[in-house]
Amino acid sequence: MSSDQIVTHYSRSDILARIAAALRDDGANPDHPTIETLAPYDQFHGRGLEATIEVAGLMPARATDHILDIGSGIGGPARYVARRFGCRVTGIDLTPEFCSVARELTRLVGLADRVEFESGNALAMPFAEASFDGAYSMNVSMNIANKRAFYREIRRVLKPGAWLVLSEVAKGDGAALGYPTPWAATEETSFLSTPEETRQALADAGFEAIELASSLEQALEFGTRSRAAVARGEKPPHRAVLLMQGEAAKAAMANTARGLAQGAIVPIEVRARKVVPA
Repeated sequence: MSSDQIVTHYSRSDILARIAAALRDDGANPDHPTIETLAPYDQFHGRGLEATIEVAGLMPARATDHILDIGSGIGGPARYVARRFGCRVTGIDLTPEFCSVARELTRLVGLADRVEFESGNALAMPFAEASFDGAYSMNVSMNIANKRAFYREIRRVLKPGAWLVLSEVAKGDGAALGYPTPWAATEETSFLSTPEETRQALADAGFEAIELASSLEQALEFGTRSRAAVARGEKPPHRAVLLMQGEAAKAAMANTARGLAQGAIVPIEVRARKVVPA
């Protein structure tokens, strides 16, 4: 998937205006949002804020740390991490519109002094070697064919012994996945690895202490709970895909739900550490 294809897939005009309208419909003030009121819309990954909280729980982060968010979207996870740990967070995303929206939302919640965003390619990041105390990435690697190059670049910008946490969609051993999905319009633009391939690619790139766990049970339960809310006439807890992708989101979300149920995909959470040379 080329950089232009990724940007085209994710770019939507007037994201800020659509978020403001959604907040007003929720009874929130779009000029003074909070992390909680933004959460249904600014966490652009499976299970939204619930997944972000889980991923943050895997981070040995400290208030003195400078943390990298790779594929930061419109900044929901970065803002949550900065508030939870009191640390600095720098996000990088290939889509310029996402970075612009992320900066404005961060300003509105009063975190611009600790959270910043840069537009750039995760395979060639504009950061010096050993810049960050830790890094995380959520639902990004599915758009990257060369996983080893991706992990090597993350390793390059991490300090010796720094940690890495990933939350990704891996390839399962069940039925074939249907498209579109939230991350790709066609199979040709989707790059899924199995959990074991993910583990091996990280090891090949120079990471150790690799812990990998499935979060499939949580994803299925979240889907059941979301469908029950809709059946009751309520809004689902996670509305970012609908906000970002409009009518196309319905088919993408249905294919994802089917893929989880049939074993075509499995969400995983990974924790690893940059190897320190002897």
